[in-house]
Amino acid sequence: MELSDWARIHTHILQLEGEGLVTRTFRRLDPERQQAILIAILDEAAEKGPTALNIKQVAERAGVSVGSLYTYFPNRDGMLAFAIQVCVRYVTAAFDEFRPYLSAMPLRQALAAYMIGGIEWSRMVMGLIRLFARAAYHGDPELSETLVRPIATLLREMVHDMLSGAVERGEIRDDLDLEATERIIHALTIAVGDSQLLPYLNTYFQVSDKEVPPERTLEALVSLVMEGIGTRGAS
Repeated sequence: MELSDWARIHTHILQLEGEGLVTRTFRRLDPERQQAILIAILDEAAEKGPTALNIKQVAERAGVSVGSLYTYFPNRDGMLAFAIQVCVRYVTAAFDEFRPYLSAMPLRQALAAYMIGGIEWSRMVMGLIRLFARAAYHGDPELSETLVRPIATLLREMVHDMLSGAVERGEIRDDLDLEATERIIHALTIAVGDSQLLPYLNTYFQVSDKEVPPERTLEALVSLVMEGIGTRGAS
């Protein structure tokens, strides 16, 4: 996460302080120290898994003492819950800003912007992406409901908004099952997008390589969707 965004994150920290997940002492730290602690929690959880989260290792990663961590969080589980909630609220707020713009754009342009912008933004929060990937692809039950489902639901709803805008503009066929279509597009965009963020997935999906750069694959995805669901003029 960029320090330039920390003013937004501070709002979520205030809310979580009110919910008892973090103390006033943490809130009063300088942004650089807050960020270091949050990243340390995410990296440790992504590497070891949430059930094996080690407070001593988090402290070492963050460059703080174990005792300091206990003045910031009620316990180990509370520390992880805080990090997850900060991330979910940060992602939700950030994506919500773009939802009306995407739904107002022509569908072809909106899908391209959604994919390209999502990949670029995700590369700025790789600590969160690594933890999210562990939870999503390893089937971690502790994080599937608290981290994966809310963000995945948000992404699917963004696809829904884009399709709804396209319906109003007459860009897609009127015989489509929109609820099923949004889920298929949601799944396709995840497979293509995640393969660009997580190399081990690209080894499996083979979305891009030296011969076929990601730009070509993204264009092919958008064209495939538009040919399948668009009216002749929109496609």
